[in-house]
Amino acid sequence: MTGRSGARALEQVRAIADFQFGRGAGEALFPEGCRFVRSRTRRIRQVMLDKKRLVTLRAQDGRFTLGIEGARRLKAGIPAPAYRVVMMEDVVEFVAQGKNAFAKHVIAADPGIRPGDEVLVVREDDDLLGTGEAALSGDEMMAFDYGVAVKVRKGGK
Repeated sequence: MTGRSGARALEQVRAIADFQFGRGAGEALFPEGCRFVRSRTRRIRQVMLDKKRLVTLRAQDGRFTLGIEGARRLKAGIPAPAYRVVMMEDVVEFVAQGKNAFAKHVIAADPGIRPGDEVLVVREDDDLLGTGEAALSGDEMMAFDYGVAVKVRKGGK
């Protein structure tokens, strides 16, 4: 990342991350040296670090979807239980392979999670299993014993 446009892009994606995940998330997700993949209209589409995708910026709503490397960086930068869904030990292998997380297997969830939020799916010891989109609120994940809780986009394996 060089020049003023790179610095502005870094500022922009950090601001979006702080809005989406809370203050400090932008610094945790995007260190200096990020590379920006742009669309034909010059809008930021992806943020890369060392050939690994951190995030994709969705055109329809301007929010991030996390790559597994971005999820790792975010998990390290925001304290538990923020944006985390904790799974039972007997399903961790399935989730780590990218399979959806069901409500009946959720043992804890951040009550601040809303449907559509990008979340981190973790084990009880906060080991990252994957990342995806919440299908239910954090409270609903705990209350329901049926249905998909998180549409896992990327498993950690």
